[in-house]
Amino acid sequence: MYEFLKGHGTENDFVLLPDPDGSVHGDLSAQEMAERVRALCDRRAGIGGDGVLRVVRQGEGWFMDYRNADGSVSEMCGNGIRVFARYLVDEGLATSPIPVDTRDGIKVLTVEGDLITADMGTPRVLGDSKVGVPGHTWSAQHVDMGNPHAVAFVDSLDDAGTLLEAPEHDPATYPHGVNVEFVVRRGERHVAMRVHERGSGETRSCGTGACAVMVAAAVADGVPNPPTEDVAYRVDVPGGTLTVTWTADDRVLLTGPAVIVARGTASL
Repeated sequence: MYEFLKGHGTENDFVLLPDPDGSVHGDLSAQEMAERVRALCDRRAGIGGDGVLRVVRQGEGWFMDYRNADGSVSEMCGNGIRVFARYLVDEGLATSPIPVDTRDGIKVLTVEGDLITADMGTPRVLGDSKVGVPGHTWSAQHVDMGNPHAVAFVDSLDDAGTLLEAPEHDPATYPHGVNVEFVVRRGERHVAMRVHERGSGETRSCGTGACAVMVAAAVADGVPNPPTEDVAYRVDVPGGTLTVTWTADDRVLLTGPAVIVARGTASL
């Protein structure tokens, strides 16, 4: 038996595994850990989640060992890291601002009441690619937020279809897969999106995806890269609303809620 918690950020949900000294899950092989993650994330036979956040102490700080629902390792998760920070604050393990190490380097999080802001670092705009679903193909903006994204502007979010399968993409551009965002404009500096996350399928929200969408929208709107002043966009996702700010010093700040909703023990 081992402890778990369940949390979400704009309904992008995660199983948290407290493992400060690595003694609970750290001795598992890569295959065994992948199997455990898949079991935990199973929405019928497990707890259910879009991914697993293992909470590991690293020196005087913390490391977020993030894995997708299929057990694959991911570099970064914008909603997940806010849930991670919420857990640390609620448990009295850290105070804001909180540096959290990830496979994409250290991210600093600021907690202000119900909202948590994650400094997601500097975006990389890498050119155009193409994505497709049955019956549709679009040009997509390749944006790297520590993990790869393909951002396609569409006439309607319904055009993305069921997203039960990963959208078609160029394997040469994205050799390790890609998160694909479908975006419509709602108003000035206001967009809405759906996302298919590699390793998880369609999710209710994607933090790094919202950041990539904001950057792609800003560049399309003529904002310089990097901006000469701070620029903020509202990004609506099926699970709520996020605010993404691209700063004049070329940092992307992701702001939104994060909550812990349950805790218990598991034998999965």
